[in-house]
Amino acid sequence: MCGIVGYIGNKNIKNILINGLKNLEYRGYDSSGIAILNNKIEIFKTEGKIKNLETIIQDEQIKGSLGIGHTRWATHGIPNSKNSHPHISNDGKIAVVHNGIIENYMEIKEQLINEGYNFISDTDTEVLVHLYHYFYNGNMFDTFYKMLNRIRGSFAICLVCEDYKDEFIVARKDSPLIIGLGNNENFVASDMPAILEHTKNYYLLDDMEVAIIKKDSVEIFDENKNLIKKDIFKADFDLETSEKAGYKHFMLKEIFEQPICIKRCIQNSIKDDDIFFENFSMDNNQIKNINTIHIVACGSAWHAGMVGKFVIEDMCRIPVNLDIASEFRYRNPILNKNDICIIISQSGETADTLAALRLVKQKGVRVISIVNVVGSSVARESDDVLYTLAGIEIAVATTKGYSTQVVMLYMLALKFAHIRKNVTKEQFENNLNKLKTLHTYIEDTFLLEHTLKNIAKKYHNIKNTFFIGRGIDYSISLESALKLKEISYIHSESYPAGELKHGSIALIEEGTVVFAILTQDNLIEKTISNIKEVKSRGAIVIVLAQEKYSKINIPADEIIYIKDFDDKFITSVAIVPMQLLSYYIAENLKCDIDKPRNLAKSVTVE
Repeated sequence: MCGIVGYIGNKNIKNILINGLKNLEYRGYDSSGIAILNNKIEIFKTEGKIKNLETIIQDEQIKGSLGIGHTRWATHGIPNSKNSHPHISNDGKIAVVHNGIIENYMEIKEQLINEGYNFISDTDTEVLVHLYHYFYNGNMFDTFYKMLNRIRGSFAICLVCEDYKDEFIVARKDSPLIIGLGNNENFVASDMPAILEHTKNYYLLDDMEVAIIKKDSVEIFDENKNLIKKDIFKADFDLETSEKAGYKHFMLKEIFEQPICIKRCIQNSIKDDDIFFENFSMDNNQIKNINTIHIVACGSAWHAGMVGKFVIEDMCRIPVNLDIASEFRYRNPILNKNDICIIISQSGETADTLAALRLVKQKGVRVISIVNVVGSSVARESDDVLYTLAGIEIAVATTKGYSTQVVMLYMLALKFAHIRKNVTKEQFENNLNKLKTLHTYIEDTFLLEHTLKNIAKKYHNIKNTFFIGRGIDYSISLESALKLKEISYIHSESYPAGELKHGSIALIEEGTVVFAILTQDNLIEKTISNIKEVKSRGAIVIVLAQEKYSKINIPADEIIYIKDFDDKFITSVAIVPMQLLSYYIAENLKCDIDKPRNLAKSVTVE
């Protein structure tokens, strides 16, 4: 959520800032703005889309070599021009943009009001610019540290000062911030796509690090003002990767990228017909002695974790606790010496997940993270990292990010089962060979596109819908319901099919649409009984099932058949038609599919 871009150099500053902000739109936002320092600071900002910002500056003769920009996702104060960033000091000499939450802003604001400062916005961010002004003694560097020492919370901060026309200053804590390195120019951004057309080389700032950025140098300091050296990272994707490549939406492009992403994810984890993880250091004895596994995640990553729980417990016979990250820390979790924790996050910057990771580390429990973004906070703070190699994901609603997380959980489960001798050598090899072919089964689901389009056209005007399934099918139902509600705004709920009779069946009436997932041999009879329950109350039932069930009398109005695959690994095949169905329903409703309302790609605040 929110996006920052900053630049110092000799290029067209307006174009760099606006294009950078456009490339961060996927993060989610409701207003935007830029500040450019020439002889003085000029601020341009507005609510709504970036095209609104472009409109108000199109006739402006903007000059300058230093500027900062921001896309805001409202937390404190409604989306409007006064609450959008950048915020500027009362004398117009200091401007700031900020991602995150300043937790003690009310007490600081009260103090500054008593000192005579005039607040324009309802945001927590505005305290930063006035607090900096309050401490300012002519030294930008020293004043910035005084400001940081006074605030609590999470932040990525970028600040410009009129007295320093050849540099700007930044810092981060719990919110991502990178520094792009160019030739006689430098950049700052929340994420690489903002600056990718200009450079692939960048620094990753760690918590409480401060950087002074000039066009010909970058100096980075720790929280004690000591100058430090950082490794230079290089982006492993280019601008074309973050473009639509002829697809109508990024989400559709990313759905169709899943086979190649999954193939790459699996092949990268296999060496000499064994499972090998590059950034993994657990030895066989540690794996054999695992007592309990805790899987912690949010949203779709939590749904992936549910699949992991089923597969790990089935294959490895290790108890697995599954927790939503925002709840995990507050239930005083029981963590023991031989436990491990699997943290799942696409961005590696999810605030609740990162906080849960740090709690687990404090308790002395080993952390394995499943992450897409190399060098992210979750990746760097974990003991072991399994990179999903999904590539950049632009659409807010995850598809290939989720699918590659599920695949890494399959691989981890199979590796643990092999080492703990819960599977024979022959079973291990058979399962591994199945996973090697998984991408081809996903490719086959694309042949269902015409069928899915017709179903979407027929049912896109529904207002409420239910998804049901048992076992792993329930986890598929959860992710399917989330996809539909995220991008179409249709109210959709998921229930374990056996729970219908314990209350939720009261909501079933004539014409209610119910999606049912049927992929598990040992549960099909039970789920069909549940389908009959809703059919008898007038529900319209749409079923997704494996082809091997085509000879069974399934009481459904529509049936989507997918090719047969191993029940343990079927999630990766079954979820794709449901992603496509959600996409086509949202397209029929003319929704903003890549940037759904109120949602952000990376949730970096609690």
